[in-house]
Amino acid sequence: MNCDEARPLLDASVDRELSAADEWRVREHLDGCAPCREAADTAQAISRAVRVAPYHRAPSGLAARIVAALPPLEAASPEPAPLRGDDDVRTVRAPQSPSAAGGKSGGKAGRLAGWRWPSLVGFGGSGNASGARAPAFAWSALGVFALCALGVVAALHLRQPVASGAFVDELVASHVRAQISGRDLDVISTDRHTVKPWFNGRIDYAPPVEDLAAQGFPLVGGRLDYVGRERVAVLVYRFRKHVIDVYVFPPGVSGPQADAAAPPRDDGYALAHWQAGGMTWWAVTDAGPDALVGLRAALDARLAGGGSGG
Repeated sequence: MNCDEARPLLDASVDRELSAADEWRVREHLDGCAPCREAADTAQAISRAVRVAPYHRAPSGLAARIVAALPPLEAASPEPAPLRGDDDVRTVRAPQSPSAAGGKSGGKAGRLAGWRWPSLVGFGGSGNASGARAPAFAWSALGVFALCALGVVAALHLRQPVASGAFVDELVASHVRAQISGRDLDVISTDRHTVKPWFNGRIDYAPPVEDLAAQGFPLVGGRLDYVGRERVAVLVYRFRKHVIDVYVFPPGVSGPQADAAAPPRDDGYALAHWQAGGMTWWAVTDAGPDALVGLRAALDARLAGGGSGG
């Protein structure tokens, strides 16, 4: 690989987006090229500056102010759209009152007068067509409002699984990126007293860090990552020859609700999701689900007992 091939890949290398083969080729080139190594250091410095930059959320009332500033929608035309020859339309005409039939040639007002709700025919007396039309249109407006409300409720319920699925996909993508880049650890240590202080000043919460080597899940280090637009602590454990990434979120961050079950995966990765120690925990691995069950049980038991202390 020469400089012309390596330079365009430096940003992707810093962002952990390269395949394992391309990452190895870039690293091999950087070992023997000082200018490209300097460019890589610059890109890495920019990445670190972006990571420590504060994330500014939009004010809570911004959406309401935008909606209030929008111009009102024009009323839809009551005229029906022309039918095509292949349209399958079945029309049921309501019975017309004598007064409506007499006003048939009176334009739009006459046509509207001819429509009646069957359940309300005769409401207000057989000789008062306008008295029947008023409650009919009131019930019609109420029905439209109810349908709109049901549509909004359905949309809100349908959006939650999509958001949860996207969040889970982001977790899995973070885990895969870290593994194929070979840069899954920012701090390498089996000592919890080294890993836990490393997060100080880099995130605004202190994740519980436990070494579970006695239970078969040795701690190997940790890193920072971005998931759900949040800077999050990732604790890295080993289970035999497999890596388990454990994402630790403080209460109230974005993402699925605490009681949402992690959806099953059919692409070779298992996930677990639970609450413990005042934190939300997500674990991702290419080992079997039983490994995550064991890790969760070991962590829960340690945290319930007050942790290792220190």
